[in-house]
Amino acid sequence: MSDMSSTTEIPYADGKILKHTASGVGVITFNNPDKRNAMSLEMWEGFGEALTALRDDAAVRVVILRGGGGKAFVSGADISQFEKTRHNAAASEEYAKRSAAQRALLADYPKPTIACIQGFCLGGGMQVAMLADIRIASHGSQFGIPAAKLGIAYGYDGLRHLVSLVGPSWARLLMYTGMRIDASEALRIGLVERVLPEDQLWGETMAIAETISQNAPLAIKAAKLTIAQVLKDESARDMDAIRAVGTACMDSVDFREGRQAFMEKRKSSRDSDSVASEQNETIQSASACLALRDDGGQTEHAFRKIKFPRPRNTIATS
Repeated sequence: MSDMSSTTEIPYADGKILKHTASGVGVITFNNPDKRNAMSLEMWEGFGEALTALRDDAAVRVVILRGGGGKAFVSGADISQFEKTRHNAAASEEYAKRSAAQRALLADYPKPTIACIQGFCLGGGMQVAMLADIRIASHGSQFGIPAAKLGIAYGYDGLRHLVSLVGPSWARLLMYTGMRIDASEALRIGLVERVLPEDQLWGETMAIAETISQNAPLAIKAAKLTIAQVLKDESARDMDAIRAVGTACMDSVDFREGRQAFMEKRKSSRDSDSVASEQNETIQSASACLALRDDGGQTEHAFRKIKFPRPRNTIATS
């Protein structure tokens, strides 16, 4: 696996959010282990800053979210701040507005995201994990939403994602009881995609991320876009966007190289400067490079011209 510690860590929120990159993979670490990575308002805003920096880094193809300390992914909100930030309805509304803005960045993220979950994943941590494209957990992880125990309402977006993953019956059971479930139950009901031993979690997560980072970026974007549209009501789907990104893929240098490699029974190679240059031109000219933002049921389409770096041929190992 890649030696992520060899890259420079950039701190946010007084070091409680950390960002670093390697091998086309960006990593954001929730680093508040004394409180099991409970999220303060400052951490939410630092998280948004780290997401933005990785979004705008052309060398980063995929982003992993993980918790520091080995005991928790994110254990929810920092309850010790409630007297200051959520002591009444007006204060709670301001807190929700500022924290929701950061989650919206993740919900609309243009690059693939993976939640690497070890330990507690509760409350707001569940919201973060559910917004990721892929969730991989270790044995011993625990999941739950204790809103009913705290006397607070879990937001619409969080419940919408919960219902889409586990269905309404399991959503009701989790929300009404505030119960926690273990990793095997989370896998069974569809809350996570894989469960691994703790000593294999990081290595396997990095292997998946590096594999994604070396695949054709426009094809990844097409898949992400199309899946997002599939999840919408039929009347709200943008079929023109789906067709446009499909056309862009068929006209891309990546598709030409991929089919040639298949016919020649060799591994696809996309590492020449000429390939990278042509790929950038294809992506820039394709209006199908689409970012989606869902705002109260209204869909805003903002076309982006995104340059992608040269794909790599091998998965780094140590």
